[in-house]
Amino acid sequence: MEKQNPVYTLKNECNDCYKCIRECHVKSIRMQGGSASVINEKCIACGHCVTICPAGAKRVRNDIDVVKTLFLTGKRVFVSLAPSWAGVYNITKEKMIAVLKNLGFAGVSETALGAQEVSIQTAKMLNSAEKGLFISSACPVVDDYIRLYKPDFAKCITPIASPALTHCKLMKKMLGEDIKVVFIGPCIAKKNEADAHPDLMSAALTFDELNYWIKEEFIDIKNIPFNGNCKFEPENSYEGALYPLEGGMNETIKQVGIDKDDVTFIAVSSLDSIDKSLQNINPDKIENKIFVEALGCSGGCINGPCLSSEKSRILITSDIYANTQYRENVPKEPRVVVEKEYLPMPVEKIEYSIEQITKALRKISKHSEEDELNCSGCGYASCREFVNALISGDAEPAQCVSYMRKIAVRKAAAMLRCMPSAVVIVDSNMEIVEANDSFEHMFLSEEMYEIFASRQDGLTGASIDRIVPFSELFKSALETGKDIHQEHYAIDDKLYDISIFTIEDNELVGAVISDVTKSEMDRSKIAQKAREVITKNIATVQEIASLLGEHMVETELLLNSIAEGYEGANKGDMK
Repeated sequence: MEKQNPVYTLKNECNDCYKCIRECHVKSIRMQGGSASVINEKCIACGHCVTICPAGAKRVRNDIDVVKTLFLTGKRVFVSLAPSWAGVYNITKEKMIAVLKNLGFAGVSETALGAQEVSIQTAKMLNSAEKGLFISSACPVVDDYIRLYKPDFAKCITPIASPALTHCKLMKKMLGEDIKVVFIGPCIAKKNEADAHPDLMSAALTFDELNYWIKEEFIDIKNIPFNGNCKFEPENSYEGALYPLEGGMNETIKQVGIDKDDVTFIAVSSLDSIDKSLQNINPDKIENKIFVEALGCSGGCINGPCLSSEKSRILITSDIYANTQYRENVPKEPRVVVEKEYLPMPVEKIEYSIEQITKALRKISKHSEEDELNCSGCGYASCREFVNALISGDAEPAQCVSYMRKIAVRKAAAMLRCMPSAVVIVDSNMEIVEANDSFEHMFLSEEMYEIFASRQDGLTGASIDRIVPFSELFKSALETGKDIHQEHYAIDDKLYDISIFTIEDNELVGAVISDVTKSEMDRSKIAQKAREVITKNIATVQEIASLLGEHMVETELLLNSIAEGYEGANKGDMK
């Protein structure tokens, strides 16, 4: 199964803000169904999107379980600890080692040891070179950025593996080839190195992951006990501890020594600065020796995306310098070298035709140059850049704010026009912001209609009290923020149902007004007819009742006479 990319998106948390696209230096973000996902083949794992995502939707792959699985293999697992730890954790090195051993590691070594070997080999390379541009290979973010997006400079990257991979090789050489090494530091891109070189680096954790793991195990790092075995293996580092600082690598190379002092050392940090620094340079035409210490994070690794510290960067820098020791005599030959070739792997750039671009622009209502606002609300610097992403399937029309606004306005206008009821929106100045045709026909006289029809904005900006006699209802709604409903509001010989509602508190209210005159008149006529029918029915009932009463009297007299006749006959027979 393919391993998950070091940076990924929680889709349910993504809020369509496009900030990650806007801030991504290489635009390795794709919008799909309103969610921003990472384009793995374009991503260089700089982690900037993780740090700036306002919704926390961008996440870093958690590899703690991978490390726990290493423990189950029975192999000794060691930590390659990034030198920036000294500026992050306010504890002694003995306590730091005790914490990591408490988690299950067999021992701890400083990545700075590998950095020292890289500096020695780099100095050796610079001394033997005649001329050229040399770019450090210490930062995996920069390495991938140049290979993918500045492929002409890939040959300038020094053919040496990073300090972390060099350190892994050194540890295996000194502590045993069968050991497993886990890097821990502030860098997300180290996970890519671990994925690409599992023979050297078995896994990579960030300081964020380490802090989570410490909390999970309920370890009190400030009060953890330790013994005499809490030492860095196989030895303490020296000037290599300066690597996380901008200019730190250059300083260590100078300590090794440049024979002819003919190298120009330059330190550049952040992708934007590297991009600008490499503009208008032909590496084949450089006549002197230039070494560029290139780091992906501004200011160096102490600004890594997973540094996990609220300390001032000045204090972190100070702590790192305080914990750095210098050697009087630096070896001229490295103990171990990991050679690595950085081959160009340029991201394919598709050039679209004018017809394709024009068609895509029309899809987002860009019909002329004036329509191309280049507002970067979509996350791209220009409308042209956005439509390129749109054509390639990396963007969606909904990202264009001006386009979506036009659609919303058109839909709202269409709904207003089609409504049979009058609709009007009034602002806090008691001026009309929007009104539909029904409102105009309902309340404007012919003279007023002609006046406002000649205005470019129509009723927009007109005082509501000039149009309707119930402007006090709008004023009340604006002041109180409460909805108002008036039934059968009489104006001249007409009746209106008025509903006023708040759109923005104390700023904007809307009203829906219906002419109910005809319906009320129809109801009155119906009621009148009903009353007439009821009256006739009552009269008929009364007449029927009267007739029934007379018949009842006659029937009663007849029956009485018959009864009396029978009674007389019975008495005669008895005699």
